[in-house]
Amino acid sequence: MAELSARALDGVPWDRLESIDPTAPPEEVRRVLRRLFHKGPESTEDDCWKLFDALGGPGDGISSVATAALPFLVALACDPLTGARASLVELLASLSEVRGSAPAGSVDPGWSEAWRHAYPAVRSLLADPQPAVRRGAIPLADGPRGLLERWRTERDLSVRVPVLFALGRLVAAPEAETPMVDETRAVLDTSLRDPDPVLRAAAVVAYADLDPEVPVRELELLLEALTDPAARSRWGTVWYERGYEYPSDRESVAYGAAVLFDDKPAQQRLFLTRLSAEASPAEDADLLRAVLDRCLLLLVSCRSAESAVLPLAGGALDHPDVSVRVRAAHLLGMLGPRATAYADRLAALLDDSAEVEFLEGAVSEHACWALTRMDDPRALPGLVDRLCAPFREQYGRSYCTGEPRRPEPVDVLAPLRAHADTLLPSIREELRRSLADPDAHGVLTADFLATLKAWETDALPALPEITGYVNDRFHWYSATETLVALGPAAASAVPALRERMSLEPPANHPMLLWAIWRIGGADPAEALRAVGGTLSAEGEKPFTGSVDRLADFGAEAAPYTDRVRYALTADESWTRTGAAIALASITGDPAPSLPFLEEEILALTAGGEWYGTFQDALRTLIRLRTLTPATRAALRILRDQDHRLSPRADYRAVLDDEKLRALIDEALDIPS
Repeated sequence: MAELSARALDGVPWDRLESIDPTAPPEEVRRVLRRLFHKGPESTEDDCWKLFDALGGPGDGISSVATAALPFLVALACDPLTGARASLVELLASLSEVRGSAPAGSVDPGWSEAWRHAYPAVRSLLADPQPAVRRGAIPLADGPRGLLERWRTERDLSVRVPVLFALGRLVAAPEAETPMVDETRAVLDTSLRDPDPVLRAAAVVAYADLDPEVPVRELELLLEALTDPAARSRWGTVWYERGYEYPSDRESVAYGAAVLFDDKPAQQRLFLTRLSAEASPAEDADLLRAVLDRCLLLLVSCRSAESAVLPLAGGALDHPDVSVRVRAAHLLGMLGPRATAYADRLAALLDDSAEVEFLEGAVSEHACWALTRMDDPRALPGLVDRLCAPFREQYGRSYCTGEPRRPEPVDVLAPLRAHADTLLPSIREELRRSLADPDAHGVLTADFLATLKAWETDALPALPEITGYVNDRFHWYSATETLVALGPAAASAVPALRERMSLEPPANHPMLLWAIWRIGGADPAEALRAVGGTLSAEGEKPFTGSVDRLADFGAEAAPYTDRVRYALTADESWTRTGAAIALASITGDPAPSLPFLEEEILALTAGGEWYGTFQDALRTLIRLRTLTPATRAALRILRDQDHRLSPRADYRAVLDDEKLRALIDEALDIPS
């Protein structure tokens, strides 16, 4: 066959054909096909990849070289002696799907006839002796009718399951013919009562595309199937899903089953609660991981999930499997003050050094964070050292594949201002170590400076260390902002700031002069001229300048009022918000600024994501003690919504949400 095919390949006018990918021209396609014929049983998927690039793609259509190559692809895919059969079947499936979705005019005119001629051989792949080939050929079936024919004769569960999934998808499409829908429903109804628990669960998943209420009605069936001890080891051998080369294990199946209830929160929580309760502590750690992973997504999405997640996480805290314990401790950390009932059990885990591969942090680290969130003093001894330890050996996070992960040190420390006296000695020691040793791994310096900035005047004992970082070319900006947060008590840092200014380009001088003035070391007029001079004058393209810093000067910045008003015309909402804040500070009249501040509140209510400027605007309204009726109504909407007020999808969503809701409550307390 190899010799005959090589001669046939030489008979194709490859030089007159076109490829989708310039790096894989038609002549390269010929070479790849020749190599596949030559290698036969020794061919692998690595021999096929250039064909995927050259023949066709979803956004590119199908090339003329694909039409010419099709007979050879089919011959190779149908030959049981071809080692790379599975990859070639995948390629044929990809080309068949491209044909149906390609932009008009992007499919080679000869492709349809070539495919029609080749299809009898292509269709035979659905009955191939190798299950892997039959699975790969499922997208090549001629619609639901072809899949139903395959279903009637197929006996291998690793093929039946993906056939069932494909049937559910196809008949759920609006264009599906009623007889095919009815026949598929009959197949699914029968499968729901099949003796095999895996097939019963697959029927529920397949049915969900056609009827979203089926998972709700068959919740008991899903639970029984997933917790059936006899099926425990089989999921990872037969559950093949679309687009995945390998079968899903039971953990992934359970997680996917929970996703079926995404639009039905009450049923989803019931499913997770029941699955957790019915899982065997000794044998079903995988199910508990799935439950807790889904709980994490629920927590970052909506507040109402907290009451359901709390007992699930608390109940898993003492599980013998570390992969369960670490997830449970992290969830309790997210819940923080709402999880104080579990504080003693968390404290008992402070010495649990067990870790999970590809997840960040030992059980003890997550338990410690959870205790800090509860303001439990048992978390304080050795806390800074615990946070630093992973970073002392050139630690990196590239291996971390998902949640849970270690919280950022600043997220742990910044809320602990009340314990500054206890924590400052260790923080100062770490800052000194990084300053003294150029080779020290000072990756946490930014976190420590941000923490001290949040602690404001309570961080004054660390003034020498903060001042030392003004001379650091990587951290001088953060150190300067931290000094400003300390206020006039940090005046001893003025010489260091002036020295920094001598090293910086002129564009950075206004910020440094502003900082020197804020800690009492510069003439206000000099700092004002420097900051005000950065603002664009009317007529210049909006907008440059440090308009937000101008607010600190209050009425003294009156000479720059026109420039601030001009900043209100900027395209960027954050510039307009900063200008509105400055204008209210300069004039003492909030009225002209209110529409711009209100704009930020209403934008977030309407689905915007500028959470930073929203906070700035809201803090200003609180300071002004003024809310318009529209702003008040918008804040009530935000307060009452279940969705987290955060753009994040990890533990920080809960922290953001707590901070913003506290601000909203403070604002709504302003008398009408």
